[in-house]
Amino acid sequence: MSQELLAYIRVIEDFPKPGISFKDITTLIGHPEGFRKTLDELEELHRGDPPDAVAGIESRGFIFGAALADRFGCGLALIRKAGKLPAATYSATYELEYGTAAIEVHRDAFEPGQRVLLVDDLLATGGTARAAAGLIEKAGARVLAVDFVIELDFLKGREKLNGYRVNTLIHA
Repeated sequence: MSQELLAYIRVIEDFPKPGISFKDITTLIGHPEGFRKTLDELEELHRGDPPDAVAGIESRGFIFGAALADRFGCGLALIRKAGKLPAATYSATYELEYGTAAIEVHRDAFEPGQRVLLVDDLLATGGTARAAAGLIEKAGARVLAVDFVIELDFLKGREKLNGYRVNTLIHA
């Protein structure tokens, strides 16, 4: 969609380890025009079909998710690392490069049948987003779409999200 947003993203080579080209969104969210344009473009994707709720994936998904929930006039559900939420949760485990990780959502985060927009900053391998989408469904809601600011196309994370509407603003 908007490759001009790429100008607001700082790229740091060899972080967090050699061979990784890290896409740093702190420069995007720290620039009022860049952040506003990003939110405008994400909002526009759903102007004719707004969500009933937004879910943000820890932690950078909270930034975009909270702002979009405000724009859509709906609530925000937090999808967090295991052990961080205080009430009863649903949990999902997913594969990492070396091992596994788990995320959770409160069992009462959604009303039955709600249409939920799932938001995160970056689509890499797709494992976290796939697990998050599964949590939304386990909680009785439906995934309206999965939106990302950046997609690392070479990692093919979109393939793990087959069956879901996936939107990305920047392809890198």
